[in-house]
Amino acid sequence: MSLSCHNTFNKLREDTDVTIALAGNPNVGKSSIFNSLTGMGVETANYPGTSVDVHVATTALNGTRIGIFDLPGTYALGAVSEDQWVARTGVLEGNPDVVVIVLDATNLARNLYLALQFMELGYPVVVALNVYDVAKREGRDIDVKKLSRLLDAPVVPTVANRGEGLKELIAAAVRAAGSGRRPEPPDTRFGQDVERRVQELTDAIAAAGLNDPHDLPYRAMALLLLENDREYIELTKAIPGWEPILELAAGLRGQIEAEHGQPASIRIAGERHGLAGIIASQVETAETDRQISWGERLWRYTTGPVTGVPILLGVLGIIFVLMYFAGNGLADLLSNAWEGYVLPPVQSGLFALIGKNAVSQSLLWIPDGFEAALTVGVPFVLVFYFVLAFLEDSGYLNSVAFLTDAVMHRFGLHGRAMIPIVAGAGCNVPAIMGTRVLTTLRERVIAGMLIVMVPCSARTAVIFGAVAFYSGWEAALGLYAIVLALWVLAGLGLNRIMPGKSTGLVMEMFSFRRPHFKTVVKKTWFRFKGFVLMAAPILIIGSLALGALYASGYLFDLVRPLSPVMEGWMGLPAVAGLALVMGILRKELTLQMLVLLAIGMGASKGVEHNLNLIMTNSQLFVFALVTAIYIPCVATITALGKELGWSRTALISGFTIGLAVLVGGLANQMFRLFG
Repeated sequence: MSLSCHNTFNKLREDTDVTIALAGNPNVGKSSIFNSLTGMGVETANYPGTSVDVHVATTALNGTRIGIFDLPGTYALGAVSEDQWVARTGVLEGNPDVVVIVLDATNLARNLYLALQFMELGYPVVVALNVYDVAKREGRDIDVKKLSRLLDAPVVPTVANRGEGLKELIAAAVRAAGSGRRPEPPDTRFGQDVERRVQELTDAIAAAGLNDPHDLPYRAMALLLLENDREYIELTKAIPGWEPILELAAGLRGQIEAEHGQPASIRIAGERHGLAGIIASQVETAETDRQISWGERLWRYTTGPVTGVPILLGVLGIIFVLMYFAGNGLADLLSNAWEGYVLPPVQSGLFALIGKNAVSQSLLWIPDGFEAALTVGVPFVLVFYFVLAFLEDSGYLNSVAFLTDAVMHRFGLHGRAMIPIVAGAGCNVPAIMGTRVLTTLRERVIAGMLIVMVPCSARTAVIFGAVAFYSGWEAALGLYAIVLALWVLAGLGLNRIMPGKSTGLVMEMFSFRRPHFKTVVKKTWFRFKGFVLMAAPILIIGSLALGALYASGYLFDLVRPLSPVMEGWMGLPAVAGLALVMGILRKELTLQMLVLLAIGMGASKGVEHNLNLIMTNSQLFVFALVTAIYIPCVATITALGKELGWSRTALISGFTIGLAVLVGGLANQMFRLFG
C-alpha cells in the first residue's frame, strides 16, 4: 500500500521513541540493512507525482521503539533527479533524530560525497562501513577510529548480507539520537577561494537572523544558494527578509564562475569530491603486492567484450529456463492443487447456498481470479525476484549494465535497463517495477514500452500452443522474429521522438561477492509481498467484472462491434475477439477460450477437440501474433499506471493495441497473397 510521505512521517514520529533515516547509494547494500533491521512489517510511502518510494518500518532495541525510513538509493542530494529529490525532501520533512549513512568500504572516496552532504544539513550522523569483509580481502586497511574522528561521527563496520555489525550499528544510532549533538564539519574545508565565499554568505545569513522552514544550519543554507538550487531559492523567495541574501548569493555565484570558468554548483561539487578524497587518503591504505581475488577476476571476465557477451548469453539462457520451466512447473502444480482441492468444494458450496444460476456463475469467476493471481504471482514473480536478489547480491547486475551500456544508448537507455527488459520474458509486472533503477521519466517510459513488447511466459504459452504445435517450431521462430523487429523499431523510434537524451551510466565498480542465502530469501519475500498486495485485488475484481459480463451475455455484445476488424481486416472469426478480450485478464485465457470453443464443436461432431475446427494454421499464426503484441494483462496495466501514470499507460496500451491490429492485418494480407 502506498501512503503519503507527509502523513507517514508524522505517524512514525508519534508512534516511536527514535526515528532513523537510512541513506546510501543504490549499490551499497542499504536495502539489506533495512530488511535485516526491520523484518517484514514494511509500509511504502510516496510523494505525489513521483514513482520513487520511501520504505518505512519499525523495530525495537532494549525497549526503545525505533522508526526507520529507507530513503531512495542515490549518489547525491539535490533536485536533479527524482531519487535525489525524494531523498533530500524525505530527510528534511521526516526530520529524523539521526541519519545512518551506508558507505561502500571498497570505494570510500566516492561514497563519502553523500555523507558530507548529510553532515552539511546538520543531522546527527552514524556511518555504516559496509562490505568491510570485501575491503579486507582486497587488501584495503581502513582506520575506523580515525575516520570517526575526522567525520565527528560514529563509524561501525558491517557486512549487511550476513547481518554482521547491525546490532552495534542500531545501538550507535540510538545513542547518537539521544545525544542530540550535531556533527562538526570535517577539519579540512573547501579550497580558500570557494571557502571564503561560502563563509561570507554564511555570516550574512547569520547576521540577518534568517531561518527557513527546515531549520537548516546557516552553512547549509549558504551552500544551497551558492549551488543555485532552484527549489530552495523559490522557497526562500517567499520568506520576508531573504531578498538581499539572494542578491548576495547571485553575486558570489558569478564571482566563482568568473574565477573558475564553470558554474558555482559544479565547482562546489568538485570541492566536495576533493574533500572526500582527502579524508579517504588519510584513513585508507592498500596492499600493493596482493593477489587478485576471484571476485575481481570474474568482474574482468564478465565485462570484457570477448568473454562478457558469451557469459551474458549463458546467464540470460539460465534466467529464461528458470522463469519458463520452473515457473510453469510451479504454475501447473499450484493450478492442479487449486482445481483439485479448493475449487470443487467452493463450487459445491456456492451452488448449495444460492443455487446454480447466473449470479453463482458470475461469482465463480472470483476463485478463477484467485487462481490467476496464484499462478502468476507465485511461480513467475517469485522465481524472478529470487533470481534478481541473487544477481544483485553477487554484483553481476553491474557487469551487465557496463557491458550493454553502448547498445542500450541507441534506444535512449543505459545498461541498467537491460535486466528488467530481459526479465519481462518471465513476467512483465515485476520487470516494469524494476524500471525504478532508471534515473529519468523518459528512460522509464521507453523501458516500460519495450518491456510490454517482450513476450512474457503467458504469451509464450500461446505462441507454442497455437503456432508451434500446429505449424512447427519454424513458424513460432518466425513469429518471434517479427516481434523482435517491432521491438527494435519501437525502441529506435521512441528515442527519436521523445525529447531529451539518455543519461550516463553512474555506478560503483566493485568485484563479485558471494550471495548470502538468508539475505536473498528476505529480499525476495519483501518484494514479492509488495507485488501480491498490488496485483491480487485487481485480478480478483477484474474476474468478477468479466464473469458478470459473461453470465449476462453483454460480453458478446461488446465483442460484436469488433467483427469488421476481426473478420474483414485480420481474417479471424468474430469469436476470436472474445478470446482477445479475455486475454486482458491473463494472456493464457485467449488460448483457453479457443480450446473451449473447439471442445464444443468437437463434441457436436463426435470428434476430439482440435483448434483447426475453428481456425486454420494461418489464422492461428495471426491470432498468436496479435496476442503477443497488444498490451499484456490487467496486472501489467496496473503496474504501468503505478510507475508511469495513467495517461502514459493509456498511450502505451493504445499504441500496442493499434500496432497489434495493424501487424495482424498485414500478416493476414500476406497469407492471402502468398498462401
